[in-house]
Amino acid sequence: MRLYDVTIIGGGIIGFGTALGIQRKNPELKICVIEKDEVVSNHQTGHNSGVIHSGIYYKPGSLKADFCVEGRASMAEFCIEHNLKYIKCGKIIVAYEEEEFPRLENLYERGVANKVKGLEIIGPERIKEIEPYAAGLKALYAPNTGIVDYREITEKYAQISMENGADVFLGTSFESYWDPKTVGENLILETSKGEVETKLTINCAGLQSDIVAKKMGINPKLQIIPFRGEYYNLKPEKKDLVNGLIYPVPDPQFPFLGVHFTKTVHNGLVEAGPNAVLAYAREGYRKIDINPKELLSTLTFPGFMKFGAKNWMTGFKEINRSYRKNVFVKDLQKMIPEVQKSDLDSGGSGVRAQAIGTDGTMIDDFAIEVADKSIHVLNAPSPGATSSLVIGKYIANLALEKILS
Repeated sequence: MRLYDVTIIGGGIIGFGTALGIQRKNPELKICVIEKDEVVSNHQTGHNSGVIHSGIYYKPGSLKADFCVEGRASMAEFCIEHNLKYIKCGKIIVAYEEEEFPRLENLYERGVANKVKGLEIIGPERIKEIEPYAAGLKALYAPNTGIVDYREITEKYAQISMENGADVFLGTSFESYWDPKTVGENLILETSKGEVETKLTINCAGLQSDIVAKKMGINPKLQIIPFRGEYYNLKPEKKDLVNGLIYPVPDPQFPFLGVHFTKTVHNGLVEAGPNAVLAYAREGYRKIDINPKELLSTLTFPGFMKFGAKNWMTGFKEINRSYRKNVFVKDLQKMIPEVQKSDLDSGGSGVRAQAIGTDGTMIDDFAIEVADKSIHVLNAPSPGATSSLVIGKYIANLALEKILS
């Protein structure tokens, strides 16, 4: 059994971004990554729409705000350096009613406070110059927003990590651990393929992060609640309706950004969506995917009960939109009136690991908990992928403090 300095649980973009961050700080450390699936980036990372966020939405001073602007720049540089798919396509966040103007101005002020470059408030004529088919009274234009393929990026992270000496064990799930007080100074991790001895464990398990934390003796004051986002795709002959990214002004009560149009790096494919409905399994990408144990855990979690009681009407509207294409199309036509039901093909879906506190609040910022011999990334939603190299650097600093202290 080989001894590792650091073992990372989870082979998504945060896990491998952390591996790179540690290697850049101290290339001598022995690192391994264990991933329960047979491929990397199989869940949130691999189902991501590919947007490099610029840092507009996030409260100044939050980890999201601090990480995102640096993350956007570092992500673009990484893609250019390694010849990965990257397009700086720009983005407009559009107000369709005058009552949305104050929220749009607030987003502009947040963006300026977060040092996002190039932001401007534009009117209908400028909207039409950028997106000829888009409607709207006013918009916030972010010209530096880009699109990438996060699965491709994570595969490159993994390749570089292995070239630098990291071991990657696929098809290997974390099961339990031995208390270091009973076995010495190192942790012994029980996996589906044997034991791993490690000085420090970093939990980057995404949709399973709270479960992994509990298995390691941590009692997080939150639970991961899975929300499925469902997409349609514009038919290829209609992709010219969208030049870049078209978003509505988001509801400040929720971390979801609303149904929007997203150009992708895949031959100009344009995604329309997502909605946000409760998933009946943590990896429930289809409506028929149900895990009774996980669903029961969601429904009986006190935080979700409080959240559901407060937001049941919003949840009903999302479910209605999920099952009725006409409702989905109506929301899309608000942004691009020319879009018709016949212009849309069924697209993919993703599941967001949304952390909800025991008091029923949605945890909006990144949540990282540090224990004696473990670090737990309990909440890393959007812009987690954008900020993955910066998050990795941040966690690397925490890890080195633990290992070298």
